[in-house]
Amino acid sequence: MAFTKTTEQSSKYEHLEKMSVNELLTNINNEDKTVPLAVEKALPQIEALVTQTVASLKSGGRIFYIGAGTSGRLGVVDASECPPTFGVPFDLVNGIIAGGDTAIRRAVENAEDNATQAWIDLQAHNINQNDIVIGIAASGTTPYVIGGLEACNANNIVTGCITNNAGSPLALTAKFPVEVVVGPEFVTGSSRMKAGTAQKLVLNMISTATMIQLGKVKGNKMVDMQLSNIKLVDRGVKMIMGEIPVSYEEASELLKKYGSVRNAVDNYKK
Repeated sequence: MAFTKTTEQSSKYEHLEKMSVNELLTNINNEDKTVPLAVEKALPQIEALVTQTVASLKSGGRIFYIGAGTSGRLGVVDASECPPTFGVPFDLVNGIIAGGDTAIRRAVENAEDNATQAWIDLQAHNINQNDIVIGIAASGTTPYVIGGLEACNANNIVTGCITNNAGSPLALTAKFPVEVVVGPEFVTGSSRMKAGTAQKLVLNMISTATMIQLGKVKGNKMVDMQLSNIKLVDRGVKMIMGEIPVSYEEASELLKKYGSVRNAVDNYKK
């Protein structure tokens, strides 16, 4: 099957500049509605990737997301949200973006075209065979990401990917590819839109499902979340009250004493 970049095909909408604000928003929203359906079609691939990710982490490994531009930034976001949400170490889930942290805020020229830099960046984290590396690229052709996965494959490190074109070089490189085909963007080639939304949805699935499988959620609660602000402390207190028969004040004291919802509940009246 010939490889076609559907993310680069012309938008099905013409003369965007002549649309009213209402028309623009309605049409963008209509396109966005198609994204979850595209993700649904990729659920078997996502399941395979999550299953392997859980196995890697249970073996003492870590997750590394690598990407450039929007894709890289989304990986950084997902990685940065895991410690406060699930109480895991900051180096368990890692986001690496082409061009380094500077590129999170400002594009770094030609960074995505360097096919050898990702492996150098991964080696700085002492990457090893217990880890899993997930490349993210809407096009499926980004040299930085493909080169990184190729080096990982050569060093017996498990690889996965999230891409938005079927049959891309990236998907063919990854051992556990996820292909979410969202089609042409509302603004031709602007893959920060539907493609980026699809990537965010899949990243949510990967990290959340993995952490649940690792026991970081009890019932439906984030019992290991970091209590980093007043809102989260209040949520933690109420979670404790929902698990054991104590008042708000008693739950608050337990939370202060034991540091997490899980520990407070586990140590109640012990």
